[in-house]
Amino acid sequence: MRASGNEHLSKAEWRDRVLQARAAVTPAEHAEEAAALASAAASVAAPTVCAYVPFETEPGSVALLNALVSAGSRVLLPVIPDVVGPLEWAEYTGEATLVPGRLRGIREPSGPRLGIDAVSSAGVVLVPALAVDRRGVRLGRGAGHYDRSLVAGGADLLAVVRTSELVELLPGEAHDVPMSGALTPDGVVWFPSPAVM
Repeated sequence: MRASGNEHLSKAEWRDRVLQARAAVTPAEHAEEAAALASAAASVAAPTVCAYVPFETEPGSVALLNALVSAGSRVLLPVIPDVVGPLEWAEYTGEATLVPGRLRGIREPSGPRLGIDAVSSAGVVLVPALAVDRRGVRLGRGAGHYDRSLVAGGADLLAVVRTSELVELLPGEAHDVPMSGALTPDGVVWFPSPAVM
């Protein structure tokens, strides 16, 4: 996806390309990348980390969450609210405590909800992404949950992507929250400054 000619794609076209590429990843490749992401995640552990449970073809696995816990982090996971708005959060206490969420395929912690402001306690927020560019522009799935949930300042915001999903240029909009860097199977890539739309 690094090839030239992608600069003029719309967000919808980018989403289609990334989802097709992810669908072609073999189970062995996915497992290898998930293990590498878990190792890389341990290097960005903080007292509190907001993360998420990867689903379907998203890179990563629960091993990433366990690596953060083993590194000493308190891990908070999103809970999708019943009405459109910012995400709520609950503490991750092990895979056995994950339950089906409101949206099909998404698992959430079964423990007490900590409210929408819990994200402000995090030093690092791992953000699901289909792609991210080197300016920090993140391509999500389009629902806007994270753009409504992430607070300015404080936490390092890391888009979690496959190595090929770190690209040169994505279409961005003023409401897009810029990422501080990317967590890839090859490690963490920090971006020099916030994106300017």
